[in-house]
Amino acid sequence: MTPTRTTIAGIAIPDSTLAREATEFVQDASTQLLFDHSRRVFLWGTLRGEKLGLNYDPELLYVGAMFHDIGLVEGHRSEHERFEIDGANAARAFLERHGLPEESVMTVWESIALHTTPEVPRYKQPEVWMVNLGVEYDVIGLHFDDLTAKQREAVLGAHPRTGFKQGIVEAFSAGMRDKPETTFGTMNADILEATLPGYVRPNFCDLIRNSRFEA
Repeated sequence: MTPTRTTIAGIAIPDSTLAREATEFVQDASTQLLFDHSRRVFLWGTLRGEKLGLNYDPELLYVGAMFHDIGLVEGHRSEHERFEIDGANAARAFLERHGLPEESVMTVWESIALHTTPEVPRYKQPEVWMVNLGVEYDVIGLHFDDLTAKQREAVLGAHPRTGFKQGIVEAFSAGMRDKPETTFGTMNADILEATLPGYVRPNFCDLIRNSRFEA
């Protein structure tokens, strides 16, 4: 008998060898909070993308969603790169081991690298935009009523938001507090202002005024 694919809120979870190994990779490396968040990002992003009529590759979207926060966790975060870049690089290494073409690898890389960058993803490949849509929906509830209560109940029944609001702030902070310079110019600086005693975000106007040029 052929195993029944897992379907949540009408969305089939990709079940290729690549997708299963991505699931195992993230489940082993990550926390339960980040794993559930990543699965929700895939589901929210898919639901919103389908409502927008986007044509996408579910497997690439799934890998992007699953890896998008892996740069926050020990063993996958570098000393000097933004956590988004660390996650994108981890996904690149994973996909290259599986022999995917560069175009597909780069689509996933950009979906992760740009997932906290407002506005830009909607001008990129559908998978890039859909990861961003899923992240925005799960983290800050952007366009909350675009999905139905029934859809939300199905997703949250499979992947609950147990302690998520506080837990995701703590996860962000843990992943960035040792390299605060990487948050410059991003919303991530808000996390460090709220959680890292003594942190003062750099001011861009000060950087302009203090450059070594005379005028």
